[in-house]
Amino acid sequence: MGQFIKEYVVVGGGSAGWIAASCLARVLLKTPKGGFKITLVESSDIPIVGVGEATIPSVQDLLRFLNIDEKDFIKETNATYKLAIRFKDWSHIGGDYWHPFGEFGPLVENSALYLHWLQQRQQKSKIPSLYDISICSVAAKNNKFALPDKNGQSVRNWLNYAYHFDAGLFAEYLKGYGKSKGVNHIIGTIGNVQQDESGNINSLILNDGRVINGDFFFDCTGFAALLIDKTLGSNYEDWTNFLPVDTALAVPSETTLPLNPYTLSTAREAGWTWRIPLQSRVGNGYVYSSRHTDEEKARNILLNALDAKPLADIRKINFKAGRRKETWVKNCVALGLASGFLEPLESTAIHLVIASIFKFFEHLPQTKDYEFLRRHYNNKFITDIEEIRDFIILHYHVSTRNDSDFWKYVTNMEVPDSLKSKIEIFKQQGKILTSQTDLFRAGSWVSVMVGMGLMQEYPLPILETLPNDFSTHIINEVANAIDNDIKSAQNHDEFLKNF
Repeated sequence: MGQFIKEYVVVGGGSAGWIAASCLARVLLKTPKGGFKITLVESSDIPIVGVGEATIPSVQDLLRFLNIDEKDFIKETNATYKLAIRFKDWSHIGGDYWHPFGEFGPLVENSALYLHWLQQRQQKSKIPSLYDISICSVAAKNNKFALPDKNGQSVRNWLNYAYHFDAGLFAEYLKGYGKSKGVNHIIGTIGNVQQDESGNINSLILNDGRVINGDFFFDCTGFAALLIDKTLGSNYEDWTNFLPVDTALAVPSETTLPLNPYTLSTAREAGWTWRIPLQSRVGNGYVYSSRHTDEEKARNILLNALDAKPLADIRKINFKAGRRKETWVKNCVALGLASGFLEPLESTAIHLVIASIFKFFEHLPQTKDYEFLRRHYNNKFITDIEEIRDFIILHYHVSTRNDSDFWKYVTNMEVPDSLKSKIEIFKQQGKILTSQTDLFRAGSWVSVMVGMGLMQEYPLPILETLPNDFSTHIINEVANAIDNDIKSAQNHDEFLKNF
């Protein structure tokens, strides 16, 4: 039997580091067996990248797992609620659609309501917009918010939400949590990484001479990838041919009302701008391809997109879309930016950290005999991040825009076969074939495909036996019920004030 793993070391702070340390503390430091030690080492002079201010609903899983009170969390991180992402000018200039969270109404005849909607659109029936049968997009459009109601008779049963928050305050909040649970927090800069004869990491040497020993390490050092790349040499698979945006400019601006319960993404000449409303400020940025524009032009586009006075200088962040060939190498797992990077279009950065640490717990090794666990973990990570990659590529590739070199490139580029297959199957029959483990389920894919103007060519065979008036009646009933309910809901601003 191999040596037992007892001492875990997280290298790097920020969101990734403190999510990892907090979750490890929650799982290991209260076990009856005891004997575990969790240490987080971070440098005092490395700033948080902080473009991950918007999240998706899986962040609720983290709060529940850590038993964090939502009210306290929202107050301490200046958070607002997020019901959807609004996409402007993506399909064409003037286009406007939603990617809402939650469900598109109920199952009808054992089929999702959006399938009935697709069938009736194909039949050219008179029906409301797809987004009118999503309570999240209707509430977001009207700047309203309500908590989900698990009563199956309520339309609020179809609600789901995420948050917008201050990335720095989020990391500080989790730091407080982790330290209170027993995480040993060390401030220091790593000067050297020591490995044993088999290549496993056994200690970190800080510049001041301190030695940090460990049995297992997490690399949360961001793009520097100090352990997974610099020490263990896990190569990077470059995806810039699929996702050519490689630069982000970010700037906060003064708060403006109302506080929209959604992220706004507006397509631009060489990428897209974001607008993320927090209680204390608005986060803004421009993600663009440096091959298709220059920084001065990008800065002007970002500043012109602001709807209030900027509160700081513009920060520039360079990145390269892709992933590590392996994110678990020897006795080290990379999390966050060290494991790979997908642009923030669908707010998946923090989700990938949460999903990765939960996945690690599913593969939690007791001893250093973990080779089969390691391989399975790596394969699962690849499957998960490539599914998200394909979803993001979709937004660009099916656009009808050709008004700039950037849009000509992304709409004509070769895309992964996995994405080609999804698009073609949808075009033929309106079907979205997803796996139970996919982050973005069929409703999300349909939201974007419909919003981008894709149409299916043939009726859905499974629904052809139903009369048109049956489906159109249900669709209209659901849209009316959602509309009536949201009229009585509180404004998002009021909800936060009274929460």
